[in-house]
Amino acid sequence: MKFGVMMFTTDYSISAHELAIAAEDRGFESLWLPEHSHIPLPRTSPWPGGGELPKMYYDVMDPFVSLGAAASVTKRIKLATGICLVVQRDPIQLAKEVSTLDQISKGRFLFGIGGGWNAEEMADHGTIDFKGRFKLMDERVAALRTIWTESKPEHHGKLVDFGPMMTWPKPVQKPHPPIIVGGGFPYGARRAIAYGDGWMPIGDRIDVVDLLPRFRQMAAEAGREPDDLPVTSFGLEPEHDKVARTADAGIDRVVFGLPPEQADTILPMLDKLAAMSEQYSD
Repeated sequence: MKFGVMMFTTDYSISAHELAIAAEDRGFESLWLPEHSHIPLPRTSPWPGGGELPKMYYDVMDPFVSLGAAASVTKRIKLATGICLVVQRDPIQLAKEVSTLDQISKGRFLFGIGGGWNAEEMADHGTIDFKGRFKLMDERVAALRTIWTESKPEHHGKLVDFGPMMTWPKPVQKPHPPIIVGGGFPYGARRAIAYGDGWMPIGDRIDVVDLLPRFRQMAAEAGREPDDLPVTSFGLEPEHDKVARTADAGIDRVVFGLPPEQADTILPMLDKLAAMSEQYSD
C-alpha cells in the first residue's frame, strides 16, 4: 500500500515546498493539497465534516501554485490536488495549469477532483445550479481530456462549448495525468468508473473496506477492469487497526491529514506517520 499526506497549507503553516521535501525524505509516495478560492459570508452550506467550518478553509493557498513550488525542489514524490474544484475553474485554463504542472514535475502530477460542497462559493464562480454541478464536472472533464490528447481540440456540449484551438504544453503523462475522482458511494464511485483512473472516498466518512467489493463489482459490470481503478482512502485516521484493515483489503493508497502547523509540529508527526507506514508499504 502507498502512503501520502495532505495539508491545507496557509501563511501560518509549513510551506508546501518545505512539506514536500520533508515528506519525500521520509518515503511518502504523494503530497495532496486541497483548494477553496474563498468562503462567502454569510455561510449557508453545512460543512460535511460537521460543526463549525475550520479556519484553514478560509486561509488555504492555491494548490497549483503551491504544487509548482513543491515540484521545483523534489524529484520523486507525486504531487496531487486533493481535491481540485473543477466546477469553479475555467476548463481551458485548467487544462493548461494541469499540463504545466505535469511538465514542471516531469510527470509526477495526480489530478484529484471533486464537485465540492459549498454552494455559495461555486455560485460566485458562475455555477448557480448546485444540484447540477456534477453534470458540469463530467462535461468539463471530458473537455479537459480532449484538450490534453488532441492537437486541435474542440468540444461542443450543453455546458462547455469551444471551437478548434491549439494549446500547449500537453502533459508528460500519456494520455494525461491520472484522474482520481473524489466522492462517496455510490455516486462518486460511479463517476470514477465512468471517466476516472481511480476512486478517492474520505476514509473516515464511509467504510471504504466494506464497500470495496461492491465498487469492484460495479466497475466490472460497467466494462472496466477493477485493477485499473485503484482506491485511495483519503483522510484516514492514523490508527493501526484502521490502517491494517485497509492494507489487508487491498486498497491502493492511504492519505493522512496534517494540521496547518509549522515545521516544529509537523516534522515529528511525519516521523511517526512514516514509521507506521513502513509496516504496510509496498
